[in-house]
Amino acid sequence: MANLKDLCLCLLLLFIFFSVGDCISVCRQDHNVPLFVFGDSIVDIGNNNYINTNSIAQSNYPPYGLTFFKYPSGRWSDGRVVPDFFAQYANLQLLLPYLYPGNKRYIDGINFASGGAGALDEINRGLVISLKTQARSFKKVEKILRKQLGKTQAKTLLSRAVYLISVGTNDYRTFASDSKLFDSYSIEEYVDLVIGNLTSVIKEIYKNGGRKFVVMNLWSFNHVPAVLEAVASQGKDAQLKQLNQLVEMHNKQLYKALQKLTTELQGFRYSYVDSYKVFEEITTNPAKHGLKEVKSACCGSGIYRGIQSCGGKGDVKEYELCKNPKEHLFFDSNHGSEKAYQILAEMAWNGDSNTSTPVNVKSLFLS
Repeated sequence: MANLKDLCLCLLLLFIFFSVGDCISVCRQDHNVPLFVFGDSIVDIGNNNYINTNSIAQSNYPPYGLTFFKYPSGRWSDGRVVPDFFAQYANLQLLLPYLYPGNKRYIDGINFASGGAGALDEINRGLVISLKTQARSFKKVEKILRKQLGKTQAKTLLSRAVYLISVGTNDYRTFASDSKLFDSYSIEEYVDLVIGNLTSVIKEIYKNGGRKFVVMNLWSFNHVPAVLEAVASQGKDAQLKQLNQLVEMHNKQLYKALQKLTTELQGFRYSYVDSYKVFEEITTNPAKHGLKEVKSACCGSGIYRGIQSCGGKGDVKEYELCKNPKEHLFFDSNHGSEKAYQILAEMAWNGDSNTSTPVNVKSLFLS
């Protein structure tokens, strides 16, 4: 009789254990707001670690990652980047790169971004994962989620998710330095081409279930150490002027495109993150944000450490490294420090209409 009681007690405990486990799993699915990320090195967390490319298109070597992770994770910074902070604020686990070996867990989202990618397929072709390829990978994830959760639950999860996109810098850097492109398109035509491709990717994500988008605009090239270096050492003032003209036109057209999408796509919502204004605010009032150096990078070589030599994997092997990356706006010649990305993420998350409009990022995660 005692054995029968023990058996019944054991079965009851097993029932409770598995019921609670199932409840936790279901509750997590019901309340979790996943984050899916697309774009370039500003939001890449290591996909380029797993593709056949050159070392200049990767950041999986020291001193990248030296502060937060204490190892080079593949992020183009000393620590975390914008999607890491969004994940933290949304109570998500840190996302994995889509190409991370063996991963099939997408309930919190996934990061498809690739350093060096542009809105146009031609940008760094063969060395990076293009934006359209990233969108195709999302479609594969959507199919996997349907198999894992069922069609209804997957649809709910994807419609509740937030989709972060940051891309465009590489398109315009290429245009300004490629005489063939420059001769083939006017500035207006090229910006229209970039915005057109970006818009088509947003529509593709929407078609596969996405409804809530965070789209970051581009900051001024006036603050990028690599560009400042080119101006100081090579007298490329005209190129800087042209790059800033492209950025200003891009940002205006991007905002108009997002407004237009709200009239074309039912249920489409967005937060337009004004990185341009945020960086202007930081560079105008650096001390207010805990920064001391907003021109020179922490890692690199040259007058502004604007030569892309951080880590010594390129043509230039020698580089300098600052003592405290947290004091710098930029970590290397083209990419922000963790501190810079944290400021940007916080202002986008909680900001008013000056930094994120028509709603801030937090509103999209709460809705």
